[in-house]
Amino acid sequence: MWWTLPKKTGRTGAPVVAPAPDSVAGVVVRAAQEELDPSRITKYVTPLVVPAVMPTDPGYPDSEIDYYTIGARQFQQQVLPRGLPRTTVWCYGAEGQSNTFSYPGRTIEARVDRPIQVTWVNGLVDRRGNFLPHLLPVDQTLHWANPPGGEQGRDSRPQFTTKPGPYTGPVPLVTHLHGARAGEESDGHAEAWYLPDAHDIPDGYARVGSYYEEFAEQYADEFGVRWTPGTASFFYDNDQPASTLWYHDHALGMTRVNIYAGLAGFYLLRGGAHDLADALPGSAPGEGGQGRSYEIPLLIQDRTFNVDGSLRYPTGPSPHTEGEHSTVEPATSGTGTREVISTSLWIPHYFGRVMVVNGNTWPNLDVEPRRYRFRLLNGCNSRTLILKLADNPLATRPANPALPLWQIGGDGGFLPTPVKLRQLLLGPAERADVVVDFTGLAPGTNLYLINEGPDTVFRGGLPGKDFPPADPNVSGQVLRFHVVDLVSEDTSVPPDKLGHLPTPPRPGEATVVRRLSLSETRLPDGSKVPVLGGVGQAGEPVPMHWHHPVSENPRVGDTEIWELHNYTDHAHPIHLHQVSFEVLGRKPFFDEGDHTRPPEVWETGPKDTVIAYTQEITRIKATFDRPGLFTWHCHLLEHEDNEMMRPYQVVGQDEEPEYPEDPDHPEDPDYPADPDYPEDPDETEPPEDGGPADDGDYGDVSGDIEDIGDIDIDDGDHADDIGDISDIGDTTDVGEWVDDVADVPGVADADGADDTGDTVGEQGAQGARAVRR
Repeated sequence: MWWTLPKKTGRTGAPVVAPAPDSVAGVVVRAAQEELDPSRITKYVTPLVVPAVMPTDPGYPDSEIDYYTIGARQFQQQVLPRGLPRTTVWCYGAEGQSNTFSYPGRTIEARVDRPIQVTWVNGLVDRRGNFLPHLLPVDQTLHWANPPGGEQGRDSRPQFTTKPGPYTGPVPLVTHLHGARAGEESDGHAEAWYLPDAHDIPDGYARVGSYYEEFAEQYADEFGVRWTPGTASFFYDNDQPASTLWYHDHALGMTRVNIYAGLAGFYLLRGGAHDLADALPGSAPGEGGQGRSYEIPLLIQDRTFNVDGSLRYPTGPSPHTEGEHSTVEPATSGTGTREVISTSLWIPHYFGRVMVVNGNTWPNLDVEPRRYRFRLLNGCNSRTLILKLADNPLATRPANPALPLWQIGGDGGFLPTPVKLRQLLLGPAERADVVVDFTGLAPGTNLYLINEGPDTVFRGGLPGKDFPPADPNVSGQVLRFHVVDLVSEDTSVPPDKLGHLPTPPRPGEATVVRRLSLSETRLPDGSKVPVLGGVGQAGEPVPMHWHHPVSENPRVGDTEIWELHNYTDHAHPIHLHQVSFEVLGRKPFFDEGDHTRPPEVWETGPKDTVIAYTQEITRIKATFDRPGLFTWHCHLLEHEDNEMMRPYQVVGQDEEPEYPEDPDHPEDPDYPADPDYPEDPDETEPPEDGGPADDGDYGDVSGDIEDIGDIDIDDGDHADDIGDISDIGDTTDVGEWVDDVADVPGVADADGADDTGDTVGEQGAQGARAVRR
């Protein structure tokens, strides 16, 4: 359905410009800062902030659409405990209401089938209306927005003959609603960015990205609203299942630093046929953000600070980075001509030692002895979280869980049934809808949300066995729960009694199978970067960059299977814009048999981000029901910002998809491999054993998967640094992940019967196995 937007009535008042440091010609020269030692940051003295609700615009009486005008501005916030300096951050908030700006941004509360229009404002200007430079070092050598390049050079990888410094000009922004089904003009395309409407934009700078004008015209034609300088209006139909979404900046080559600066917030979609609000704990707080709340979104991020309280982000090898860095200086060729080559400030991964939850370091949450619902989001740049509840924050890792985590939902909606977890695995950008039952705990009891994921890139495996867990003194601690007296009766349903959950239907039969790759390639400056691409006829990766022509062209309405072949030495969270998908399963590269394992039990609901493990093929299935230009990418933000991102185009049913030649190797007949069109669509379905049911919904998660067999995996040429991954362990072991699934018809309780304990244990062992590399 297309909507005509009504004219606005009334006034919202003049925008209030947030206090921000003045700049001189947009340039701030920062002296070198000393890193703040995390041991100086006292833990659990700051109350957890529950993000308040973002207010709508006034002046739209009786409208069937909710309107928001949300700006991004620079503020100072007490991120560190009181007694330490305040931190300058970038915040989202309602324009004209300066007290609504915060890091993270306020939560947008949305209803299924009730549309929303948001006018996103780039308000990064000072009191005089001059642009503010970035808080962090911006690498000009990447394939990035590149406003200094003008209209001809924007959205490109500039070439330098001398080493450039960080970019200090006006900052491009464009907001993406992660998990939304939106039109291409409202998706937050990386090349649809725009600069603030500042007085002092230098002559010759591009003020908008390559797609901004096209999408602006499209939006005006469809909705009757014209974008103004420094803004973009996006329309969200909300015609999708209730779920946990989040909004964040997505400007080309700058996502990592813009999110790091604070530009992120929750978007909670409620109602419709696939919600269960009445049986679950609490609801989000009102616009004031005060009062008791038994449903709490938790944005977990890792950060580093300077002694003056400012954010610190590395520009080269440090304890917070891992991987190969570009260190090639400009050189002189044999002819005496300077080669066009540069030294990059880019780092391949970032790992901070200070954990931040909802904008505060190591906060405390007072909880009553009752059930709570937590919407967890891994908002880290590169860090994979393995979360657990412990009664001692310094317990020897791996720690024994003090309470289970009952997962009821994921990225795109509810799971088929609740799953009782000992620990929760979350890659960057993944979400988990979790119930924790504090019932029976005495007031004064303290429990701790700890992190046992690695302090490096995630290569799979179990903490304490396959990699050292995060440092228990710093990044291994996240949040404290302090039990207080019960205030009100708990009317929610215990998670093990919820029964079948209203999970959305899974995609239908697939007609196309695409083979896609995650691999590495070298850039002209000699640096090695991970990229996406195709798979050649011989099974080799075919690396592709962001600027290469579109090679994934689903037809509108078609359902496809995408097979993600990970040739790199670590896991990558892969995100598809615009669609939710079903995780079908995974299998090793070099397995000659059919040893596909089903999705993990926490992956059996709709997803938009999936962990693709090294040396494995991860299979997902999606229906592409809206035409337009969209994006798929790795959500390790440093990767996304440096070529591990690709466009895809959903074309009309009457259009014939085109598969371009390799622009760098046009003679290569294998670039990319054509997708497969199976004669029998049933051949594209996952194995029945442990896979989804065929009734249109996600099926029984307790399928019998005992007979896996031994898998000896040849490391091959693409796994030099992976080590021996042939030992998968005992598949009948309950493992470290799943205790049981809920007590529902057709799914037996693992704690209650010997004949079902092994079955659930086997499913749980897949969780251990999925990361045991």
